[in-house]
Amino acid sequence: MEIKELETTLLEGVFAKAAQFGHEQIVHCYDEATGLRALIAIHNTSLGPALGGTRMWNYSSEQEALTDVLRLSRGMTFKAAISGLNLGGGKAVLIGDAKTMKTEAYLRRFGKFIQSLGGKYWTAEDVNMKTADMEYIGMETKYVTGLPESMGGGGDPSPVTAYGTYLGIKATAKKVFGTDSLSGKTVGVQGVGQVGSYLVERLVKENAKVVITDLFEDKVKEVAKKYGVETVAQDKIYDMDMDIYAPCALGATLNDDTIPRLKCSIVAGGANNQLKDEIKHGYMLVDRSITYAPDFLINAGGLINVYNEYLGGYNRERTYQQAEKIYDTCLNILNLAEREKITSQEAAIQLAEKRMTEVGRVRIPR
Repeated sequence: MEIKELETTLLEGVFAKAAQFGHEQIVHCYDEATGLRALIAIHNTSLGPALGGTRMWNYSSEQEALTDVLRLSRGMTFKAAISGLNLGGGKAVLIGDAKTMKTEAYLRRFGKFIQSLGGKYWTAEDVNMKTADMEYIGMETKYVTGLPESMGGGGDPSPVTAYGTYLGIKATAKKVFGTDSLSGKTVGVQGVGQVGSYLVERLVKENAKVVITDLFEDKVKEVAKKYGVETVAQDKIYDMDMDIYAPCALGATLNDDTIPRLKCSIVAGGANNQLKDEIKHGYMLVDRSITYAPDFLINAGGLINVYNEYLGGYNRERTYQQAEKIYDTCLNILNLAEREKITSQEAAIQLAEKRMTEVGRVRIPR
């Protein structure tokens, strides 16, 4: 295949993907000197500028990275809308090994790409990105959140993400068990990175029986020792008897292979895009009488945190108060799904799209 034909094929693939997910814009970022290869996806800006974190991952292919950034940015649109935030949905992915490729020059070059979008996209930290990385990016663009508290930012958003996830778990427990107490409940937490480890801390304080797993064995040992929790092999978590399965790592862990193996009443965790196929796997959970807390709702604490930073005059107490609304919203969505005989994911998207339509009509374009 000639270069021109190859370029045409790739472009057609990108446009097809954008049409599938309903995106406004996809930005390709490349810098030979630093090795930067990145994608920025802007899904919808009807409620405000697109805000979403940057994650760095060693994707197996550029197509895998494209699919990930499109799914993640779409989720950010719904996350902002369902949480009552005046933001659109966006996301960025850096393609490569975070341990070897992240340098000041690399991150600052990425910051220049963000600056070139003129505020249509604001970034924050996500998987394999830290507050210090936001500092470097912030040297080249003002459209960055998740900055250190010493710089007037909100710092690491992970504790707020974990808090919202915890409240979502409690709300779902209230719906399923009739009480939101997690004392004595077995919770399998998959992924004990920043969000997962903060969630484990809250669950242990409530006397839940916590079992953890993670791709990185050293992280498992560290968290298990710190909180006195049990561990299980990565693939075995789907087969264990538990009340609640809390996926807090990467997405698509709810799929054709894993759902039939689950022995739980609730799925509620902090990971994005947990359902590999929203419709098919949402209904597979319904058929197995497993109640699913929509991921983009209950993990919205991190977005709420950076939104308050984006507004200026960051206030931690205000941020946590806003995150507390996740509990009631989650219950409302689960009740709506039951009444309408649809999945909780469909109910959440329905409410998000309703706000986008109603508020989008009254907003004055900039």
